[in-house]
Parts: sequence; structure tokens; C-alpha cells
Amino acid sequence: MCKNQAMRRHEVAVLALDQVVGFDLGTPTQVLGTARDEHGRHYYRVRVCTPGNQPVRSSGYTIQGDHGLELLAEVDTIIVSGQSRADLLHRDPLAAEVARALVAAAPTTRIVSICTGAFVLAAAGLLDGRRATTHWWYADAFREMFPHVDLDPDVLFVDEDDILTSAGVGAGIDLCLHLVRKDFGTEAANRTARRCVVPPWRSGGQSQYIERPVPPAETTSTAPAREWALTRLDEPLDLRSLAEHVRMSVRTFTRRFREETGLSPGKWITQQRVERARHLLETTDLPVDVVAARSGFGTGAALRQQMSAALGVAPSVYRNTFRASA
Repeated sequence: MCKNQAMRRHEVAVLALDQVVGFDLGTPTQVLGTARDEHGRHYYRVRVCTPGNQPVRSSGYTIQGDHGLELLAEVDTIIVSGQSRADLLHRDPLAAEVARALVAAAPTTRIVSICTGAFVLAAAGLLDGRRATTHWWYADAFREMFPHVDLDPDVLFVDEDDILTSAGVGAGIDLCLHLVRKDFGTEAANRTARRCVVPPWRSGGQSQYIERPVPPAETTSTAPAREWALTRLDEPLDLRSLAEHVRMSVRTFTRRFREETGLSPGKWITQQRVERARHLLETTDLPVDVVAARSGFGTGAALRQQMSAALGVAPSVYRNTFRASA
């Protein structure tokens, strides 16, 4: 719930420190700033702050925030952007001031980091004993500096409820869309993704770095098979049928599918079915067994198993929780 009820919007502060990564800074302002309901009303108010409201450097330019650190005490969510050099943290004379402001806000505020912003959260002690992620390039340095953090450098983002961390660059988009989905539901996230012209959902557990060699010009993509599958999630979908749809052998299709998505066909289909189930649970009053059938899981028991594995909650709990927060 927003601290400023008069605004009727979720208040967000994006914290920029010296050598801020421009992409990381622009991602939440763009994605969350774009998020609107079906009537065009903004879900979030996003503001940028810097220590002392002073300019900070980025790659080739300087950024001036509109607020100082005092903004962190006034918002519902704080997003810490990454820095291009993680070693700057220990040499920044303002690091202690930033840490104090984050710790003071933490009890009542959701705190998020993008890329190397996780170093800032860890330095403030906010990640001790927690699972977190950061850009895979900085994983060794992070582990050396913060041994008490359970670092997982192989995922796009980690959701620890009140503290969330993401990997680098594009993973920040995934995390911001996850925030929209978590705050306002699947339809809101999909609507935001369409406005930003990005994929609406990638699982946080998906690998950060996927080798995707550029295929020859004549190579056929598996995209038509994915589009075909999305219209038939409530039907049996076997690997041979998917491969035949794009005229590939099963072996070639499986290899190319993983190159293009980072997932096996089976895991991708399961993820899409979970998303279909979430959408139905959020937007309809259909019984759980019917939701299970329409999303391709067949039975309520199978749906409960898959949602518990993917989200940690049963379908009925998910529906009640979503509607309570809405």
C-alpha cells in the first residue's frame, strides 16, 4: 500500500550513485513509468535521487537527480541502479550515508537492486543470510566481498519478498515487469510489456548467460512452433508435434529451441501453462479444476504441484493473495 494515499500511486525512488549504469537507471523509470491501468492511469510515480541531490557521472555524461537521499524515507519501493565499477563502493565517501538511509528505510520499504546495485545492498548488510544475484561478471568479486550472502549468479532475478535483486542489463527489465505483475497482476504486466515492446515474461530462474550463436540466414526459427503452442496450451503438446510444425527433426528442434529461449521445450511449455493459470486465477472465478484443465495441467492436483514448485503457493492461496493485494 502506498505511503502517500492522496496520490493513489505506488511511490518509487530510483537511487543513482557515481558511475551509474545508464541502462539500469533508465529501466525502472521507463518500465514502471509506463505501467498504466486500462483507463490510462499510472500505477507508479517514479523519481530519481542522488546523494545530496548532486550530479553523478555515467558513461560519457552526467546525471542530475531531482531529490536527495531523504526521498528514500518517503516511498514504497527503492530501486538501486548498478554502477559500472563495483570497486567504487569501498572508495565512495558517501557509501556509509547511503547504507544508513537504506537500512533506515528497510523495515517498511521494498528494496530492489539492478545489476551491481546488489553490492550496495550487501554493503548495507541487507542481503546477509539471503539469496541474491548480480551480474555474473562480478560474481567472484561479490563472493569475496560479501561471504555471508547466498549468491546465485545463474538466474535473472531473485525475489525475497521485501528485497529483490536482478542480474545485469536486460534482466532489470524482467525484474521491473515482475514488480508490475506482483503489484497489479498479469494483465497489467502484459500491457506494460506491450507498451515497452519487450517480452512479457521470463522466469527469474532462467539462466543469465545463454550461448546463442547467430544462425545461418536460411535457418528456420522455432518461433512459429512457440506461437502455435501458445494457442493450444490446454491440449497435449508433445515434442514431435512441435518439431513437425516447423519441419525439423526432434533433435534439431530441441537444440535450436534451447539456443533461442535458454530452456528445454518441456520447461518452456510448463512455464507458459503456469502463466495461463495465473491469469485465469486473477481474472476469473473459475474453479481450480477448470483452471487446471484450461491451462493444460489436467487436474487440480497437477496444477497445485506445478504452482507450488514455480511460485511456492497453491492456486487458491495465490488467488486469495492477489485479490487481497488488489
